[in-house]
Amino acid sequence: MEFFIQILIAAVGMGTPLLFATLGGVIGERAGVINLGMEGLMLVGALVAFVVMLNTGNYFYAVAAAAIASGIVSMIHGVVCLMLRASQIASGLALTFFGTGLSGFFGDKLTGATVEPLIRIPIPGLNAIPVLGPVLFNQDILVYFSYFCVVLLWWMLFKTRLGLNIRSMGESPEVCDSLGLSVLGYRFFAVVGGGMLIGIGGAYFPLALTPFWVDGITAGRGWIAVALVIFAFWDPIKALGGAYLFGIALALELRLQILGVEISPYLLKMIPYVLTILVLTLVTIRHNRLGIQVMPAALGNVFFRGEKN
Repeated sequence: MEFFIQILIAAVGMGTPLLFATLGGVIGERAGVINLGMEGLMLVGALVAFVVMLNTGNYFYAVAAAAIASGIVSMIHGVVCLMLRASQIASGLALTFFGTGLSGFFGDKLTGATVEPLIRIPIPGLNAIPVLGPVLFNQDILVYFSYFCVVLLWWMLFKTRLGLNIRSMGESPEVCDSLGLSVLGYRFFAVVGGGMLIGIGGAYFPLALTPFWVDGITAGRGWIAVALVIFAFWDPIKALGGAYLFGIALALELRLQILGVEISPYLLKMIPYVLTILVLTLVTIRHNRLGIQVMPAALGNVFFRGEKN
């Protein structure tokens, strides 16, 4: 039982950066903009957070700087895709290469430097709940902030006019434009806001998971987040469960290595990515069989006033 609880505790920590990145992807794609640059944005967020933390020792400044930096980089994606009407797929991939190169170039000088990781802050009363208490309510402040973001984003998307307008941009931008709504404005807002959340996900690596700099610190988690957006059906609540499911896979990989289980480390490292492929395959088969359409209808479509896709 203790081993099981430790796996779940580790899963929440490992799943938190995935959760932030997935929430960022959900916002952007609900507005109709594909973002394959999550890995690059997470690396930018990780780099900036580490540098700021190293120089200020302030977690708030580090997280805020990571969010702002990733938001600024997301603006590039917004300008290229929304204003210049370039391919969203190509722009996202370029964003990943940009973030990878940027973190590698500047991060090379940070190798060996360390920062003080976030400490766990138990919530009195709630942390005493059997199993769920130590798993969910004995975590660091960014984990608690991720819970808040899930609830806030769900409420915004499904219970407010702003959320309705954002979702409408991903379903029928032509209708939104005919009603006088700014398709470009809403989509740009969603891309930048989503990019900021992705940057916070990247910041979680050096601030909590790996308090020292290593090249490629995110280890491809951005690509898992891209798949998680689909797995979560573009829903923040489902994103929470999906992120922790993959967090279990990542935590299990590390725990089995620590226990010295006689399995090739390369096979263990494959677990999260094999799970990604398996989940996407099963989800696709189920949707095709039942005729379910949950993907935003105008996802990836370029829109300009006066034109129809």
